[in-house]
Amino acid sequence: MNFLPCFISEERFNRKCLEKSIEEYYETKTLASLAIISLESENNKRRYTTKETKKKGKEKSFAQNFTFRQLCVATNNFSHHNLLGEGGFGRVYKGLIDTTKQVAVKQLDPNGYQGNREFLVEVLMLSLLRHPNLVNLVGYCVDAYQRILVYEYMPKGSLEDHLLGIASDKGALDWKTRMKIVEGVAKGLEYLHETNPPVIFRDFKASNILLDEEFNPKLSDFGLAKLGPMGDKSHVSTRVMGTYGYCAPEYALTGQLTTKSDVYSFGVVFLEIISGRRVIDNTKPRAEKNLLAWAQPLLKDRRKFMLVADPKLKGKFSVKALYQALAVVSMCLQEDASTRPMISDVVMALQYLAINNDVDVDVDNESNSGLGWGLSSNRGSTTPNKSSDNDDKKSVDF
Repeated sequence: MNFLPCFISEERFNRKCLEKSIEEYYETKTLASLAIISLESENNKRRYTTKETKKKGKEKSFAQNFTFRQLCVATNNFSHHNLLGEGGFGRVYKGLIDTTKQVAVKQLDPNGYQGNREFLVEVLMLSLLRHPNLVNLVGYCVDAYQRILVYEYMPKGSLEDHLLGIASDKGALDWKTRMKIVEGVAKGLEYLHETNPPVIFRDFKASNILLDEEFNPKLSDFGLAKLGPMGDKSHVSTRVMGTYGYCAPEYALTGQLTTKSDVYSFGVVFLEIISGRRVIDNTKPRAEKNLLAWAQPLLKDRRKFMLVADPKLKGKFSVKALYQALAVVSMCLQEDASTRPMISDVVMALQYLAINNDVDVDVDNESNSGLGWGLSSNRGSTTPNKSSDNDDKKSVDF
């Protein structure tokens, strides 16, 4: 079942304008210069962030520089009635710009995990990177101690809301919608990985995938994004960042980051999408708390892989589609990073699945004894993530 052809379309190279901007941005070593922030006092950090954000905003940013007063008006003084959600970073409010344009306003908690460096990185990244599957940054605010990001409003919320925390008024996502979301976020990662230099997202998870009215997905929260290796370098070394359960094993153990680290995280989320289960769920029985540990034996036995599918789907999908989707998942979850596919190959595979999943496959006639954690070989085996709770978001290293 080799359906991951190595093919690079002409379209992938037709990004001269963007690549030039990214290359100039890299050559000025803007991100590297952010290292001085960690050595400064809080007041100096804030002043530096404000200065750099405004400077880069004037040079290349499509984002608008809002005043705190403007955003107070937009959110009705950050009214609780406009609250969309909150987390360790702070709170997100629904807002209205110029009385007509709906936006999402993320007010960062000064004591939260998203600090000055992450804030600046997100502004710079989203000012330079534009793609249908990346959330649009409308603007930002750096008034006084305020650090606020303004995004386009995504009416369906996050993938996590619909997939892993279904409210009583929301129905389960059907198979077609789930595959549409998977293909969209894969294209978003492909775009990031094929810029020059490549951008590693580093925090790929369901809560960072936002959905528009038609369930088109967009990647959000670029605070941990990092420029990838260039030239003859195979990786970049950095502190282990991200969310427990999603980090690639080699990155969690060594801090060596590559685009294949994102591919692993993509595989984890893809498995969540298929199964409807969280990667770590402490409400489950002990044997089912870790999604990867639970799914591994099921994918080794062709008679059991149907058990991986989300019961809320009620069997409304083709067996062939499920089998091939799990094959892509298992390739992305190879423990050995070198055996994982490039995200561009994953995109190609998903496009293949979209047009070739209407006929069921006779699983009992398949030559493979099971998916294991690979498609055409068993060179790698995925084990539960060995990172600890301390590997959660804690600081940023450039």
